[in-house]
Amino acid sequence: MSLPHALLTSLAERPGSGSELASRFDRSIGYFWQATHQQIYRELARLEAAGWVEAAPVEGARGGKRRFQILPPGREELQRWVNDRQEPPAIRDELMVRLRAEAIVGPTGLAAELVEVANQHRDKLASYMRIEVRDFPGEPTSRDQQLQRLVLKAGIEFERQRIAICEEAISILRDSR
Repeated sequence: MSLPHALLTSLAERPGSGSELASRFDRSIGYFWQATHQQIYRELARLEAAGWVEAAPVEGARGGKRRFQILPPGREELQRWVNDRQEPPAIRDELMVRLRAEAIVGPTGLAAELVEVANQHRDKLASYMRIEVRDFPGEPTSRDQQLQRLVLKAGIEFERQRIAICEEAISILRDSR
């Protein structure tokens, strides 16, 4: 995936200014694709230069604020990208490598850090659960809502899995003292 496609997706859902887009990004797609606000603004300029989005000044706004919207060529690019075949991503998981290293050079005190990591995943899980209650109080009926909920469900399951891995690793590390 690329940042341009994440931004095109967000703009296809709803046009907005750069700051609105960055804020929405932080609350949705940003959970699955990280980008700084500076990267977002830089990429918006590239998308505009490519003719995939356009920006118009926001009336009455200070500082040259502009509202971006996706153009037909941007929508076509997004459709092309969605239809591209992609291989499953390679896993690059530092925690798994650190657990393997712990097996060789430990004990290192990794268990204490894993408690913190598990708590961070619990916080993210709680955030996702709040989003689910807020955005999906009942069963989604539209295709769009079903797909959006599926993405959220993937985040929920990921956080649950990470908590379980951390808890099991903590148990193993503490039992082997």
